[in-house]
Amino acid sequence: MIQKSSQDSKITQFGRILNELKIDIIFANSPQAKGRVECANRTLQDRLIKEMRLEGISSIAKANAWLPCFIEQFNQKFAMSARNSKNLHRPLTESDAELEDIFTWQEPRKVTENLTITYDKYIYLLEPTELNHKLVGQYISFLEHPDGTVAIMNKGRKINYSVFNILAGLQQNEVVENKRLVSVLAHIQQQHEELEKQNKRSRFRKSMPSRKAQKAVIEQRNLNPMLDSCS
Repeated sequence: MIQKSSQDSKITQFGRILNELKIDIIFANSPQAKGRVECANRTLQDRLIKEMRLEGISSIAKANAWLPCFIEQFNQKFAMSARNSKNLHRPLTESDAELEDIFTWQEPRKVTENLTITYDKYIYLLEPTELNHKLVGQYISFLEHPDGTVAIMNKGRKINYSVFNILAGLQQNEVVENKRLVSVLAHIQQQHEELEKQNKRSRFRKSMPSRKAQKAVIEQRNLNPMLDSCS
């Protein structure tokens, strides 16, 4: 998926991950490179399926056990040796914790004057520290892990936060100690008012007959003039 914001220049999640791992993307721009890609896709989508059918494989476990043999036979027939046999792979320098943060779904979010960001109908209130106050008006990264846990980061620094659910109802007798919540509620009220105006405009448009419906009514009245006398 392509991220769209004033901070990012339309970079995909895959491209961002490779960039953070310092891996360059080599695009298949030449016809020869595109042909190799298409040959590989045809192998996976056509040849591999037929080979599995001939071997009588009908389960994932059998397929996983058979694949190493297929890969070895396939490489013996089609593999080509590299011009330079030197191993240019570099050792992994990132820690496990860093890799967990890199392999997440990340989206940029702009920090408001109230030290809040919004993501998936939740408002996240950043901890009111001196460092976080300097982030007002800037974009920070919102991380969503595969297990559903989230984190907020800025230049490698984890930011503490509290969560406010926009859709959750508020009890009138509930005592709110956080003073910043007042401005948050005002922001929510403004969003609800804008949404209500949009709904009113949509209802107004729906109440008006369409041009197609008007044409059908006119044609029907031309066929049956008695309708005009009944209306």
